[in-house]
Amino acid sequence: MFTDRSDAGRRLAVALRGCTAARPVVLALPRGGVPVAAEIAAALDAPLDLVIARKIGLPQQPELAMGAVVDGDSPIVLRNEDVIAECGIDDATFATACAAELIEIERRRSRYLRDRPRIDVRGRATIVVDDGLATGATARAALRAVRRRHPARLVLAVPVGARGTLREMRDEVDAIVCLERPAVFSAIGAFYDDFRQVDDAEVIAILDRFPAV
Repeated sequence: MFTDRSDAGRRLAVALRGCTAARPVVLALPRGGVPVAAEIAAALDAPLDLVIARKIGLPQQPELAMGAVVDGDSPIVLRNEDVIAECGIDDATFATACAAELIEIERRRSRYLRDRPRIDVRGRATIVVDDGLATGATARAALRAVRRRHPARLVLAVPVGARGTLREMRDEVDAIVCLERPAVFSAIGAFYDDFRQVDDAEVIAILDRFPAV
């Protein structure tokens, strides 16, 4: 459906023009959400920043989320109690996995943002962007963290998303902009011709194009 993440971002930017007020802010979930968000920020003449969230995967199956955590003065931790109970995860195991993800969040913050100031979203339309929505664990944690910062309007923008997850996200945001909601959803990468991994250098290069304001 999409050539690459930049193509997806350009298409999302068109769809977003009618649902944001003046002075919007674009927040990307790194790393895959950053090239998508860059196209939106450029089209809307908006500042670009990051909201860094991490999935907390099962020790034996890291791709399956038993929770998620997002950075901040008081990090937000979400637990997927169904997965935790089904897989017999005890509190110590969860805490260890969560701590590891917080270390990775700090690594990314230091590497990507350096001394770049955080953009104040208070009273502004704020668009949280990722390259797709599957289980939604990291996006949900990110949205709750952003909501604490008191945006005037909170919008989730993704090129493609699983229908059930999108329904579950309605209570987290004021609006969802999603271009494709396929009846059969396998993996986000299946909807891109080019879904190569975004590396740290690309994230840094993109942020350098957008001055913090």
